[in-house]
Amino acid sequence: MSKKLSEMTLEELWKLFPISLVEPKAEWGEWYKEQERSIATALSNVCCRISHVGSTAIRGVWAKNIVDILVEVEQEEELRYAAERLKEIGYLIMSSAPDRISLNRGYTEQGFAEKVFHLHLRLKGDHDELYFRDYLNDHPDVAKEYERIKLGLWKQYEHDRDGYTNAKSDFIRRYTALAKEEYGLRYSQKAPEQ
Repeated sequence: MSKKLSEMTLEELWKLFPISLVEPKAEWGEWYKEQERSIATALSNVCCRISHVGSTAIRGVWAKNIVDILVEVEQEEELRYAAERLKEIGYLIMSSAPDRISLNRGYTEQGFAEKVFHLHLRLKGDHDELYFRDYLNDHPDVAKEYERIKLGLWKQYEHDRDGYTNAKSDFIRRYTALAKEEYGLRYSQKAPEQ
């Protein structure tokens, strides 16, 4: 009998769920839309914005076959409530802080399911990923540079998610800052259509 995910060490989890990049898939947008509807229903009384973020939201780049979703709520006390509601629709809480909760769906004791999601539950305004996503979609040359970096890091960090994420962080910070300069208060009001 295999171990439950909650009983596995970080190293065991990284081995079971390695970094693996795939060519862009049209289905990513569809998978997001399915989850967006489900999440909006579950969180109808607390959610203020649901967004498709991460590399699967950037046109034409290789990515992990995992759709990242950012959910923003108004108040800190709504985070816990929202996380409990998300658990009811199949999400697992992976990490929790006072102002952020990470949840996953599609992780099994046998490895990845066909559809896998990372959900980032945050307070309203904690959404740098929106700037990064839009900047790369508006600047395909920068998106391709990001893709090259990720492809170069893939095998080196195949079983080290933290290392993979940290190795990309300077690039992400640099272009997020440029995006904020270029876009200003783009996300302070209405949710973007993506």
